[in-house]
Amino acid sequence: MNQAASITWKSRWTFILAATGSAVGLGNIWKFPYITGENGGGAFVLVYLACILCIGIPVMIAEIMAGRAGRSNPIHSMLSLSRDAGGSRAWGVVGAVGMVAGLMTMMFYSVVAGWALEYVFQSASGSYSGAPAEEIEAHFGNLLSSDGQQFIWHSLFSLLTASVVAAGVTRGIGKAVEILMPLLLIFLLLLVGYSAINGNFKAGLHFMFDTDFSRLSGNAVLIAMGHAFFTLSLGMGAIMAYGAYFPGHASIGKTVLTIAALDTGIALMAGMAMFPLVFANDLTPGQGPGLMFVTLPIAFSNMSGGVFFGSLFFALVSIAALSSSISLIEPGVAWMEKRGWRRVPSTFLLGGIAWAGGVASIHYGAVFDALDYLTANIMLPIGGLLIALFVSWRLPRKVVLDETGMKGGPAFAAWYWLLRYIAPIGILIVFLHSLGLFSALGALF
Repeated sequence: MNQAASITWKSRWTFILAATGSAVGLGNIWKFPYITGENGGGAFVLVYLACILCIGIPVMIAEIMAGRAGRSNPIHSMLSLSRDAGGSRAWGVVGAVGMVAGLMTMMFYSVVAGWALEYVFQSASGSYSGAPAEEIEAHFGNLLSSDGQQFIWHSLFSLLTASVVAAGVTRGIGKAVEILMPLLLIFLLLLVGYSAINGNFKAGLHFMFDTDFSRLSGNAVLIAMGHAFFTLSLGMGAIMAYGAYFPGHASIGKTVLTIAALDTGIALMAGMAMFPLVFANDLTPGQGPGLMFVTLPIAFSNMSGGVFFGSLFFALVSIAALSSSISLIEPGVAWMEKRGWRRVPSTFLLGGIAWAGGVASIHYGAVFDALDYLTANIMLPIGGLLIALFVSWRLPRKVVLDETGMKGGPAFAAWYWLLRYIAPIGILIVFLHSLGLFSALGALF
């Protein structure tokens, strides 16, 4: 029996919280609300939801199914399923690529998460309360130029992540998500309430939800497709590893719909918490680190209760980052356990490798950029594409039907058709778009 087979999440809801925690990361908070507002608001949300239904959800069901059927780490799950289906051992590479991609992602993700931890401290100490915009902007610049400060916060975040994973699936990851995810939702609701009272809530809602199909360009559709794939943490082995601990034979489809709804809802709520504060202070909405570490601190510095709610916001960001980072390490740890390693040393070995990569990312910006580019633009789309092809074309249909927990009928037929045809085409388009091929062709012709 596989070691993972004897370990399961305490309940289906623990799995939902773990998978949602893996999906909800920095991209939900600093990217999705902005790209929604910039690309047609409600029109973009409709296209995004269609992409989630046609690409994200089908592949996520397939990845969880592969994990639950294999009851092991991504490499051994793929090897076991391929062997049983009479396929090649080469399919094990899919799990390996995902595991390596997760570890590489952790190498730069922990650096950015370290910035969020630093801002929890800065906010709680009131250091930017009432400070001029130039000083707040300079602080972020100083943080980026200080290798020493980044080293400390990156190391602390890496230690937190490794400590959770080392404690085990149920006592570590399971307990952590059962605390972190409800806390994240509570903090988010408090921030939305604060934003409604102190911010320009009407302007924020108009920015995000006004339906303008004239701004829904072909590029906006490609952006929606890309985010629908990346937001659910697909292609990096995390969801497959979590699926190995999925209890019983409950329907995976209903579970994934819940995860997708929570992931999208949290991203939209983050925008409702942030943009009203931005507009209330006549600031320019943006995305990425500039929004989170410059624009919002300026907004909090000028508002009553800004010290408390600014601290709350960066605590929320740190929680989102931690819930994602633990899923980046777990697939590799599960693989090492299968090889006979004990969980604690394997966790800290892999955590140490990721930490060293983070140190390199701090000292050399080219390393940071290369890790980001390779994982997001190449490894994850390839991993997701191969998982979709493997489950829909390589595994016998009866095995897929049994392992998904679906009862057949129209719902299964629709999902199976989407996984076979629409999702692979969509992921391939995302892959080519992420490589800039469409832009190059546009410039050429």
